[in-house]
Amino acid sequence: MCVENTPPPSGRLTRRGVLAGAAALAGTSAVLAGTAPAASASSGARHGEAPGRGGDLVVEGGRLLDPATGEVTEDAVVVIAGGVVRAAGSRGRVGRAPGGVPVLRAHGQWILPGLVDAHIHLNTAAEARDAVRKGATSARSGSTNFYQDIAVRELARQAPEQAPRLRAAGVFVTPDLGDTILADPDLAPLARLRDGVRSAEALRRVVEVNLARGADTIKTRVNERAGLPEQDPLVQVYDHEQLSTIVAAARRRGKGVLCHSYSEKGCHDAVTAGIRSLEHGAFVGERTLHEMRRRGTYFTPTLTAIAGLAASPDPVLAERGRTYLPVLKRAVLAAHELGVPLAAGTDSSGGTVDPIGREVELMHAAGLTALDAIRTATTGAAKLLGLDGTAGRLARGFAGDVLVVDGDPLADLGVLSRPARVVRAGFAVPAA
Repeated sequence: MCVENTPPPSGRLTRRGVLAGAAALAGTSAVLAGTAPAASASSGARHGEAPGRGGDLVVEGGRLLDPATGEVTEDAVVVIAGGVVRAAGSRGRVGRAPGGVPVLRAHGQWILPGLVDAHIHLNTAAEARDAVRKGATSARSGSTNFYQDIAVRELARQAPEQAPRLRAAGVFVTPDLGDTILADPDLAPLARLRDGVRSAEALRRVVEVNLARGADTIKTRVNERAGLPEQDPLVQVYDHEQLSTIVAAARRRGKGVLCHSYSEKGCHDAVTAGIRSLEHGAFVGERTLHEMRRRGTYFTPTLTAIAGLAASPDPVLAERGRTYLPVLKRAVLAAHELGVPLAAGTDSSGGTVDPIGREVELMHAAGLTALDAIRTATTGAAKLLGLDGTAGRLARGFAGDVLVVDGDPLADLGVLSRPARVVRAGFAVPAA
């Protein structure tokens, strides 16, 4: 049974309603109601960044690390105006800070750009706030069940101190939508499909509904889930042709695809189908890594999530985590040595937000240098998200997102998981 070949739904007619419904689910509607009037949601979705003004702040006195170059600047000053860095460097080079602007003193501390979590599931306003407090000032959604990430993205635009700058993925393109069938009326025709979302028409329908609702990227899978003991993560659910259909539908609107994957064949099928980034990928093999380097495909291993399985009280999941983690670490190091671009992502979900700094630590444990590990959550992840001119550095014109930590991250990456202060778009927020 196929879905009728009807045009994709109109985002112009329904975007405001979907945002309102998603905001209620995410718990952001009350927050948004309390913010100052700004551009419409559709305007924000078109233009990408926040329609409202960011904060003014000076961060001064600490050691500034630039992940792009590895340069460390002593007695640094970062001047943020309207949420954007206007100057950053040594006190002698930047000169006197503007008067009347709040000052965050970082003497004896280190200053870094806010971190990027390239794979996170944010379903509520509380989770969004927690992510920021733990250092993730930018992020990419790994999908939500009812478009909550669309609303969280709008929250980030209107009240940036309460949510990371977000690339939303909408709902998962997966064979069994479950209750996600209720996320949008235009998904309703898929309820009659006996075999689930597998035909080309059905796959295109889910992609088109996501894009009409304003998704920035598309999330799909090639293997079953590792986090469910009744599933086998090495079982493939979509073949190369189906994945190619998803990628083509996304590309028609200029969007990329991130793909949940574990088995080597699944990883290879996903990469050769043209995905933008491979997620998890524990058993990715050398031939696929070479293909990823050739294509510029990113690898987001989500080491934090796999390490979390090893601590599960469920014996199946615990054994799976203990088995997969060393394999995945070897894959991460092999990818890095081959020149495959890496991005840090925690795969946080279910109400618990893991600090993105922990993923950086695990990248280092896999064999990356401390600086290269930091790059996976700054310059590397920012480029994957299309934010390489916005996030990942503290330089003129970049976002005023700052992490202040109590120690040298190049000597102890653990400090990234315990930020002393976080600044989001020029607004100082309390750390977790």
